[in-house]
Amino acid sequence: MNIIKVKDYTEMSQKAAAYIIDKVRVKPNLKLGLATGGTPIGTYQNLIKDHQEHGTSYQQVVTFNLDEYIGISSDHENSYRFYMNDHLFNHIDIPIGQTFIPNGNADNIEAECVRYEQLIQHYGGIDLQILGIGSNGHIGFNEPGTSFHSKTHVIDLAPSTIKANARFFSSLAEVPTKAITMGISTIMNSKEILLLVSGENKKEAMKKLSTGEISESFPASVLRNHSNVTIMVDQAAL
Repeated sequence: MNIIKVKDYTEMSQKAAAYIIDKVRVKPNLKLGLATGGTPIGTYQNLIKDHQEHGTSYQQVVTFNLDEYIGISSDHENSYRFYMNDHLFNHIDIPIGQTFIPNGNADNIEAECVRYEQLIQHYGGIDLQILGIGSNGHIGFNEPGTSFHSKTHVIDLAPSTIKANARFFSSLAEVPTKAITMGISTIMNSKEILLLVSGENKKEAMKKLSTGEISESFPASVLRNHSNVTIMVDQAAL
């Protein structure tokens, strides 16, 4: 794992965006895996700024999001489709038909998991996957105990994850308890992974990732088995 230490969240967001921009310029048809939550927002803001000021184009880029809540519509303000449109897609030149997110309102959720997995394969897999890390070590919504061999699947969200996501909802009771997520095997099949770690609340997770054992009880630990992982981590998380 290549660890890049940065001063703070602002610098991490700038460097992460620059990293992605370089990849897009080298390979305009990049297959890009995207994450949601609080951590990547600054990165997306920097991508938008670069697009507006320097014209980096995303016309040929195809994106796949890690996950989506089950049971809320795509136009709900807390769906990840809404999040991605609001924080990135509506502000760059990517065709919306090239941005893929699991359908958490599909009639057959299990069939949707299979469809999404096949869709990623159809496009030749993911070139660069952006990840955050949960305080319990989850990547995507793969909670502790998820098999390292898992493909795209339905997951019951851990109480700690539900509590962490409650800040985006008006009450804890409104937070969905299930999601569709790329599996750990799906994530590990990405050619390259960029993990963003920021904030004091991620310090313990970063420590476990760096020095702990590789175990399904801490899903992010599997990243140590990947041949091309870059971690951008700020001082607060170290």
